[in-house]
Amino acid sequence: METMHEFFSSHDLFARHSGIELVEISEGRAVTAMKVQPYHFNAAGTVHGGAIFTLADFAFAAASNSYGTVAMGISTSMNFVKAAKGGTLHAVATEQSRNAKLASYNVMITDDDGATVAIFQGMVYRKSDRIAG
Repeated sequence: METMHEFFSSHDLFARHSGIELVEISEGRAVTAMKVQPYHFNAAGTVHGGAIFTLADFAFAAASNSYGTVAMGISTSMNFVKAAKGGTLHAVATEQSRNAKLASYNVMITDDDGATVAIFQGMVYRKSDRIAG
């Protein structure tokens, strides 16, 4: 898993640019974190939905590709349940089902108090290509 951690931490430039860290990765599971910075806020003074989505999407990508084969998102949805206003946001992606071609994941996004900020669900198409690294 160290190779997968290193691969995602160094190759996902958008996540890195957004200040997102891959905290943990194992088969079918990943944890990411994002310390909220001034550039994460929207005009209403809360964390931008796109920043929260990016945090969740990175956890989803790491979890779904954790087996070492390429998995590409084909469907995602996200429900925002609480405004985030600062601190560090955490995303935990867990695999719900997996077969030869499809896999589904749930991602829970929480704040420092453990309160749910958003719920993300995604499905990937699993290719046979190995992840280069």
